[in-house]
Amino acid sequence: MAHPESRRITRTMSATQLVALLLAFLLAAGAGGVLAAGLVVPLVAGANVAANSTVQIFDEVPDELEPGPLSQQSRIYASDGSLLATFYAQNRIVVPLDQVSEAMQNAVVAIEDERFWQHGGVDVRGITRALANNLSNDNATQGASTLTQQYVKNVLIEEALTEGDPFGVLEAQEDSMSRKLREAKLAIALEKRMSKEEILQGYLNVAQFGSRSIYGVETAAQYYFSKSAKDLTPVEAATIAGVTKAPSAFDPTVDPAKAQERRDAVLYKMWQQGYLSTSEYDEARSTPLEDTLKVKPVEVGCHAAGGAAFFCDYVIKELMLSPAFGETRDDREALLYRGGLEIHTTLDMTMQKAAEESIDGAVPADDPSNLEAAIVSVEPGTGNIKAMAQNVPYTDPQDDEATRQTTINYSADFLHGASRGLQPGSNFKPVVLAEWLRSGHTLLERVNANKVPRWPQNFNAPCTRLTSDKPWAPANAEGFLTGNISVLQATYESVNTAYASMGYELNLCDLRDTAWNMGFRPSSSGVQGKVLTNPQREDIDVQAPMVIGTQETSPLNMASVFATLASGGTYCDPIAITKVTGPGGTEYEVPGASCNPDALPENIANTVVYAMERVFTDGTARRLGGLEDGRPVAGKTGTSQLAAQTWFTGFTPNLSTSVWVGSIESATEDHTEGIVVDGQYFEPLYGSSVAAPAWKSFMDVAVRGLPVQGFGPPDQALIGNQPTPRAVTPPPPADPPAPTDGGGDQGGDQGGNGSDGGDNGNGNGGDGNNGNGNGNGNAGDGGGGD
Repeated sequence: MAHPESRRITRTMSATQLVALLLAFLLAAGAGGVLAAGLVVPLVAGANVAANSTVQIFDEVPDELEPGPLSQQSRIYASDGSLLATFYAQNRIVVPLDQVSEAMQNAVVAIEDERFWQHGGVDVRGITRALANNLSNDNATQGASTLTQQYVKNVLIEEALTEGDPFGVLEAQEDSMSRKLREAKLAIALEKRMSKEEILQGYLNVAQFGSRSIYGVETAAQYYFSKSAKDLTPVEAATIAGVTKAPSAFDPTVDPAKAQERRDAVLYKMWQQGYLSTSEYDEARSTPLEDTLKVKPVEVGCHAAGGAAFFCDYVIKELMLSPAFGETRDDREALLYRGGLEIHTTLDMTMQKAAEESIDGAVPADDPSNLEAAIVSVEPGTGNIKAMAQNVPYTDPQDDEATRQTTINYSADFLHGASRGLQPGSNFKPVVLAEWLRSGHTLLERVNANKVPRWPQNFNAPCTRLTSDKPWAPANAEGFLTGNISVLQATYESVNTAYASMGYELNLCDLRDTAWNMGFRPSSSGVQGKVLTNPQREDIDVQAPMVIGTQETSPLNMASVFATLASGGTYCDPIAITKVTGPGGTEYEVPGASCNPDALPENIANTVVYAMERVFTDGTARRLGGLEDGRPVAGKTGTSQLAAQTWFTGFTPNLSTSVWVGSIESATEDHTEGIVVDGQYFEPLYGSSVAAPAWKSFMDVAVRGLPVQGFGPPDQALIGNQPTPRAVTPPPPADPPAPTDGGGDQGGDQGGNGSDGGDNGNGNGGDGNNGNGNGNGNAGDGGGGD
């Protein structure tokens, strides 16, 4: 409750006694303080006498009021200071009195309390006049509340709202003499503690100035006139001052005619009391109200951020997950909607606009393909999220006619976006290559690119026990690139069979550790695909098909993993918030990037990048031709089982971006039989088909103005000088299945993804129980055989 529980005594009294009661209260308050007045009241009202009105008298009334912080709107800003979104329970921006125009101050005093600067909280003359009128007339009533009393009333309402006390709100609003007495006592006490300027400032910030949750004069000025309260003219000030008597009735956006009539009444009071000259009054009164309005509605929530709504939603999720903003989620939500937070973020609006345009252009929201698509960009070495967009728009609670909306953030993990994750396919291969080099191998070593069935239990995985009743044998598109090829070529041509051979030589537990160190965070784990809300190293599935990216993750995670390579081996957790302050400049601790400069040795990172640069010149993205300004760039395509998910993730030294195009709900939706996307036919759909061109479209714009930097030099020892011809073929399994082309191969229980290489043709994947294998692996992107 906003005040202590009080024992109430109901008494009736005549009009004469009522006036005497109030006068006695005021005299006692003036002579002996508010506490003495509280003692005098019961004595004056001693007799029970029938009268036309009944008044409740509090035996115990608080002797003073301590106004608490007002509920204020919180705002989220992009890195350039532009406003993204606003959140509020009451739409209010608190400002000091020196940020309110003199005309606005004068208008409120003139219409609400012309003797404000003279009385001590309660206007005796006003009360006597109002009581005499009201008790002699059953129809017409007059009010006698001063600005100080109105301030008290609004503070009591605000306190009750904040504490979730609906009865306290009703009590503060009830039309009774007991409330008037209570307000009077508290107003007198308040005047002894606060200056007139402080009271006026408090009133201007707490009062309601409109029917659409417009609280405080600053919010009203911005809403009605698109300007700050300090810049309000007399005619604008009179409009706002006239609203507060009855916010629904006098809101100029609801009933302009009635609002203008009320405005003119305020102007007359201002002229009558000397705040306006006759010429100023005449000019103001002759100005049509509608000519002065420049309404700027303030929408609440992330949908107001437009294409940046999903980034906004990510920021809100960060706040809700951080104990720095409250012990419980309810506490954090209350702080967001009432705490007046200023939330500054990493979002680059130039990049964000480019991201929205590129992804909308690649896969329009209403495209008949019904594909989903997302793009996200992070800054290597800092983890700053610079852009985040997707083709399906954020759900607008006010738009019932939209045919396609979602609240799922395709770019984020489950906690930040409700996505269960997406198989990265060959986007994961740079992680495998990093472990290959870390374990002592080189780029120019040659491995077997033939399709070879291998028993999963024969892979090296000392940290777990691999079992399967079937061998695993991923394949490439129509037999391209068989025999022995270099690991370098296997990388830029994205050859699954070669990477399966590499995986057979690696310690898969060490591969898990390298993946974790580079920043790979799975979204789900295990055969059943358990959703992970706090992934750990042990949640990375150690299995044979992991080498071709079977475990689900997010586009933001893949952009962050590739940023580890772009930065020369430093992994940073992605961050969206740079600073949060509250009223008075209070700073909150924000989630940090927790950068690890030793995530990957620099020579290994640079050598992996060296191989990935060839993707643009000789590999699956060679049709892109790099960026238009010719700066160094590296990247990798990715296509999962059945081409359900397609990727392109690439980077310069100062920006890492991942693009995903596919099916958010299904990892088995088949895009290998041909699909039309934005009027163009693809068979199958590869990472190079739609995702890669969207990536280039964005990056060409995003890197403008960024310094042109080169990648660090590769380690010649890790490149290798003398390729060693060899074919690594493990012992055949008992009764191995006969290999076939084009149809479903028998694969291991941990079925893998198709390859990423050919322009056409279907590769053969596993058909087991894990990794979504079903006998139809997918060919990859670009030319050449996978």
